[in-house]
Amino acid sequence: MLKQSREVRRRPAHFQRRSSVTAGAALGLRVLAALALVGIALAGHWFDREGLRDNTDGEVSFIDVVYFTMITVTTVGYGDIVPVTDRARLFDTFVVTPVRIFVWLIFLGTAYTFLFKNTWERWRMARIQRELQNHTIVCGYGATGAEAVAELLRRGCPPDGIVVVDADEIALEEADELGVGTVLGDATHNAVLQEAGIIRARALVVSPNRDDTAVLIAMTARRLAPEVPVAVGVRATENEILARDAGAAVIVNPVSFGGRLLAGATMGSHIADYVSDLVTSDGRVKLNERPVTPQEVGRPLRGVETGQALRLYRDGRTIGFWEPEAAAMEAGDVLIEIVPTTDQ
Repeated sequence: MLKQSREVRRRPAHFQRRSSVTAGAALGLRVLAALALVGIALAGHWFDREGLRDNTDGEVSFIDVVYFTMITVTTVGYGDIVPVTDRARLFDTFVVTPVRIFVWLIFLGTAYTFLFKNTWERWRMARIQRELQNHTIVCGYGATGAEAVAELLRRGCPPDGIVVVDADEIALEEADELGVGTVLGDATHNAVLQEAGIIRARALVVSPNRDDTAVLIAMTARRLAPEVPVAVGVRATENEILARDAGAAVIVNPVSFGGRLLAGATMGSHIADYVSDLVTSDGRVKLNERPVTPQEVGRPLRGVETGQALRLYRDGRTIGFWEPEAAAMEAGDVLIEIVPTTDQ
């Protein structure tokens, strides 16, 4: 069974400052605003009904006031009920006319937001999704996912080369401000990952707030796109094996990694600083992974000139720079090296 760590992930404070008004709530607020404006006009006409004249039967009832108010707000009137006193005419001029304008503005704004704008956004997103190629998908835009997206951008990845998948609309609004693509939905579902273009993706980063969700996303992605590398973040050490079995190529446990880094810092005051330097884009050095070039085939790993070579990957095996197999690099090998950031 998947075991969840006791660590509680909290969103950054700026998430909490975002408006939580949904599309349905926004529509409800607009309807209430229009009704409130109509109510003001209705109340004014009712209290000053003596200033109105009904050309049909000569009497102004409450139904007549409701009818006259709605006709006056939505049109210029039919002439069957008319204001006959100066006060009633001034009220229609300086109160009802602005109410009519505001009601129409609310109607037009609502039509634009919920019809034209949404239709345009759906068309635009569909076009972007069709053109997605060699992009990175980030599932989960919490603290870890947001930092992953920020680091990708700092490393030079274009915003249109990143797609964020999350079931939280507020989180996606935050991601959208960075210019990245967004998909609203549960990434454990096939349709959601397909909409994000998983088949054409360069890599998948999985960072939800639950380990069981992370494993399910990895399994779904592996079934849809077996060739796409999957990096998964888990919080419980016991779940690392499950994530590996689910098809994760890279597993990052922030809890255990942080503990190991802290323990390593006790062996030297600069160890943690150097590791942080390696994994961030704004450090002096960084890790680089690349295939061995034809010119390097046959040469020792220690002879790499582009950086400080550390490790080889050959046929699924890991070879350190001190091992005999590293004396001669072969075609198809992948090496890990440390390179200066300024040279990149």
